[in-house]
Amino acid sequence: MSIHTFNYNKTFKLESGKRLKGLNIAYHTYGRLNTRKDNVIWVCHALTANADVFDWWPGLFGEKDLFNPHEHFIVCANIIGSHYGTTSPLSINPATGLPYYLAFPTFSIRDLAVAHELLAEHLGIHKIKVLTGGSLGGQQAMEWAIMHPERMENLILLATNAQHSPWGVAFNESQRLAISADRTFYANKPNGGAKGLKVARSIALLSYRTYETYGATQLETSDEKQDDFKASSYQNYQGEKLVKRFNAYSYWFLSKAMDGHNVGRGRNGAPNALKKIKAKTLVIGITSDILFPEEEQKFLTKHIPGAKFISIDSFYGHDGFLIETKQISKEISSFLKQVYPNKQAISLQPLI
Repeated sequence: MSIHTFNYNKTFKLESGKRLKGLNIAYHTYGRLNTRKDNVIWVCHALTANADVFDWWPGLFGEKDLFNPHEHFIVCANIIGSHYGTTSPLSINPATGLPYYLAFPTFSIRDLAVAHELLAEHLGIHKIKVLTGGSLGGQQAMEWAIMHPERMENLILLATNAQHSPWGVAFNESQRLAISADRTFYANKPNGGAKGLKVARSIALLSYRTYETYGATQLETSDEKQDDFKASSYQNYQGEKLVKRFNAYSYWFLSKAMDGHNVGRGRNGAPNALKKIKAKTLVIGITSDILFPEEEQKFLTKHIPGAKFISIDSFYGHDGFLIETKQISKEISSFLKQVYPNKQAISLQPLI
């Protein structure tokens, strides 16, 4: 495992028409690119994750997991606007010599996909064996597979959608309202909006899990309790945990990018856009996901040529795509066995 930074010194034109002068992309690689350059597994990460996929997706990616560095060259790049090394609102604006903060240019999911394409070209990768991502990561993977259909052999989309829903936008807007209610957000300092970010994370958790999840994990054992509930403590803890590792400005802009996700924009609608995908595609939905319900994954399956849909039963709601790695590994392995019946160029079983 190693972490690198790709410095794109040219002007990066965003979908909005705005420009970034210079773009740094932080990325992790695991394993080695083989001589045929056909063992690439590319991972697109979700909202507040980072490029170290072995850290946040264990069970699917790891030394003894389905996607392992002994057989594959695994790449995961930190996305534009994120907190972990790629150009973001905390980066220095060359026009002012100060951090961008709220002056950071608006970007889209398509811009994130273009950045992945630039990195792939830099790495000399012309074919990706498996491109995958969940949630916002799935949105990126989908856009990239539409823009460059010949590059992708297999596409695995988890708990994601073709267009972000009004329900999803409403959750994100509620989180931004919490951030903007914190007056320090406008103070232009690295920890600006920290209290608002804590509240935003608390709101987000309600969409990541379910009524049943909270009922089982945060239920009180005493009938006499009237305050200091487990659920209250949990929300506070998770909010503080994010504040310690992320920033409100990145969260603000990334949630805006998610809201604007619509593969049909400029392509005569989502169905026509999805038809452009040529990769063999597996779409995975989570039964209890209220943020990206399975009807959204079924829509993808209907319009991506030859796509297969699999439903994963999970107690954990949207977070199931990160937690149910045993089930997910089994389904991906089964899918790839059908694609490569002779196990050509890819391992189909986790190492023992």
